[in-house]
Amino acid sequence: MVEGRWRTAGRALLRVIVVWVVSTLTMLALAGVLPDFQLQSDDGDSITRTAITAAWGAGAFGLLSALVWPVLVRALLLVPALVLGLLVFFLNGSLLLVALWLIPDGRGAADPETAVVVAAVMSAVASTTSTALAVRDDNAYRRRLSRLADRRRRRRGEDGGRMCHPGTVFLQLDGVGYEVLRRAAEEGLMPTVASWIGATHRLTPWRTDWSSQTGASQLGILHGSTYDVPAFRWYEKDTGRVVVSNRPAGAVELQRRAIERTGDGGLLTVDGASRGNLFSGGADELALVLSMAARRGPGNRSRAGYFAYFSDPANAVRTALSFIAEVAREIGQSTRARLRGDRPRVGRGGLYPLIRAFATVVEKDVVVAAVVGDMLAGRTAVYADLVAYDEVAHHSGPHSRDTGKVLERLDRSVALIAKVAEHAPRAYRIVLLSDHGQSPGETFTSAYGLTLKDLVRAGCGLPVSRRVGRSKSGAEARDAAGDALRSALHRRLEEEGTQEHPAAGSDPIVLASGNLALISFPDTAGRLTREQIERRHPALLRTLANHPGIGFLLVGSEEHGSVVLGRGGVEVPLAQLAGDGPLAAFGTGAADAVRRTDSFPHVADIMVNSMYDSRTGTVHAFEEQIGSHGGLGGEQSQPFLLSPLDLSAPVPPGAELVGAEQVHRVLRCWLRECSGPEVPIGPPQDSRPESKSEEDIPVGHPALPDENV
Repeated sequence: MVEGRWRTAGRALLRVIVVWVVSTLTMLALAGVLPDFQLQSDDGDSITRTAITAAWGAGAFGLLSALVWPVLVRALLLVPALVLGLLVFFLNGSLLLVALWLIPDGRGAADPETAVVVAAVMSAVASTTSTALAVRDDNAYRRRLSRLADRRRRRRGEDGGRMCHPGTVFLQLDGVGYEVLRRAAEEGLMPTVASWIGATHRLTPWRTDWSSQTGASQLGILHGSTYDVPAFRWYEKDTGRVVVSNRPAGAVELQRRAIERTGDGGLLTVDGASRGNLFSGGADELALVLSMAARRGPGNRSRAGYFAYFSDPANAVRTALSFIAEVAREIGQSTRARLRGDRPRVGRGGLYPLIRAFATVVEKDVVVAAVVGDMLAGRTAVYADLVAYDEVAHHSGPHSRDTGKVLERLDRSVALIAKVAEHAPRAYRIVLLSDHGQSPGETFTSAYGLTLKDLVRAGCGLPVSRRVGRSKSGAEARDAAGDALRSALHRRLEEEGTQEHPAAGSDPIVLASGNLALISFPDTAGRLTREQIERRHPALLRTLANHPGIGFLLVGSEEHGSVVLGRGGVEVPLAQLAGDGPLAAFGTGAADAVRRTDSFPHVADIMVNSMYDSRTGTVHAFEEQIGSHGGLGGEQSQPFLLSPLDLSAPVPPGAELVGAEQVHRVLRCWLRECSGPEVPIGPPQDSRPESKSEEDIPVGHPALPDENV
């Protein structure tokens, strides 16, 4: 045993020496090509003296990176993540300047701008060299994984034996629909997933509620309830506020309501970890969880998980370089799309390249590293969300070449997690799933020349812009929209003397959630009925229902409780609603989904779902998205569940998996099958200990390759 330890120590020392030598050679090369970077005195030095200076500088830079960098990153936890990514270069350059200052006789010098470049190159070269050495030595790689796992088990007071019960990793590929995943596997974009389907895993589609978006689906999956989540964003008359699912305050409130309704702490209450999610699932171990973002204390901030990853300068530089490469990739792809004249198309300028790079690089790298740490620590249940595809598909389209590249990178992340499972202290069952899909289509504004808010204001007899009042187009659909708009404006004059005028300041609130929109009248308490709306605004419901870009409306009714309105004066009481009539194109389960949403306390005065073309699978988003989700129509309502064959089937043969709440029950069943955590009735997350998740994310890990540059 002693001899083995000496051999291990010798190999580690050899790797350090090799990295040092390579870093020294890199510094010499950079000094030769960069005019503002020197390693010699003003009078010149011999080759030997210059090499010694370079070795000194490389060694000092390496030590500073190992010792000072973690302290700097911890001090910068309060800095927004996007800013931190840019600061990485400047901080690294500052460390290099300090390292040059430490060289005896002042032989090292560089301009600040040059120092940033030199530090970035040296960190990348050192990381690549270390990774290459680890890859060549499989035994050393396995030993490192084992040491990391043993260290975490000792910290948790566990013995070193292999755990007898398997753990479960739930990896959510945000926005990847069933058909998208199936096609990507068939076309070779996702070889890891393709090798699983039918061989080790079963692929099962499931159907979302009317609100096909992460706020509802992930809340249901992790906390077992989607009740009273009518959309991604909605107005609540009783509180006078707009609830948005992906804002910290909104996520906190939705999680609190779900826990109160179900009595459960969540899916991950016992020995669970939540990574990159909107909600905690009851887990104690957290990283990048939005519902915890508003809590005080460094350990509970949503970005606390960044510390462990960015505390390693190689990780920081690698991710920062990938971030810049992704920004350049997005600019290039959007430019080519404009030059080709791709349709449909939305604007991709402003901050969007930075937002995309954060989702596809920073968030992915940090979340994957966190999952690796959880597996090495032997946690029983892990749920993580990778949002890269969803972000890109909104602006590039769900079936575009851009999203195909993202799917390839996601597959590599899945392969990495599967590889790490081989070295974990317990066996792991990896479940892939999604929360919704996406449906393509031109935006409502692009197709008809006006926003839904414009159309609503016109139907209410409120002022609209001259451009909207004259909206015309040679296209047949836009002509129909113009006719509806002019008709609404004309009726305003005819009926001005008879309609009930709302109070001042009662402009309707129009909120979009993909191809679903919610219209509320804030000057009234409670939900307005159809009859009340028509007395106030006689043109509004007819204008909306007859518009070619709108599929159907849901409104309350004094006579029928609630009714669904469609084009041509179609009106169906909710109790009589079936799969035909206005909902015929929207497929199985649409009527049940609409009925359930109608029962929510915060359903809007008017619920608007866009048209859906079943031949092309397209919808019209009321937001600036050419790949959208949030309502009914097409692939957005059909996510997937890819589960190991040794777990029970999600549903019996011939049955359908419907709703995120049912998915939650399936996942709970699987955790019981793995002898994992029962999901007990427990208090909300706020009563649990503070997260210590950053301690369990491995840094400087050879299994975290740079796949984005």
